[in-house]
Amino acid sequence: MTPQDFVIRMLPPFGGWLALAALALPGGSPLRGAAVVVFLAAGPGAALVGLCGPALRIRTARGPVEQRAPDFARHSDLLERLMLVVFVSIGAVMIVATVLIATHAFSAQRVLLALTLLTTLAAFFPRLRASPPRTRKGSAL
Repeated sequence: MTPQDFVIRMLPPFGGWLALAALALPGGSPLRGAAVVVFLAAGPGAALVGLCGPALRIRTARGPVEQRAPDFARHSDLLERLMLVVFVSIGAVMIVATVLIATHAFSAQRVLLALTLLTTLAAFFPRLRASPPRTRKGSAL
């Protein structure tokens, strides 16, 4: 792993720890709100989708054959990854909040702490390897 890969991998957990540190700011502070919202919207999802990065890159997007733009696959894959990051983050927030509500331990700080720890843990896990796409014997794609 190159130092640049390591820095990119550690950005989501750093955002979480920064959001936790922003809780020390006054309650109505726009900086506090922005740090927490940006982390909750993208941090956990970026770390979790990053785990599956090589597996997601194995199959590129398919578009219309007649009018395919030269950069269609790259832009489509980038948009897909961005949407996955946002939706996985929202899902993780909902699951953690539901678990804490069910255990009668809900607070915004606990949700943020649990998601920061999850994001940090996901950043340290090794990336999933991509397996080659399966082809049926005797069939042409």
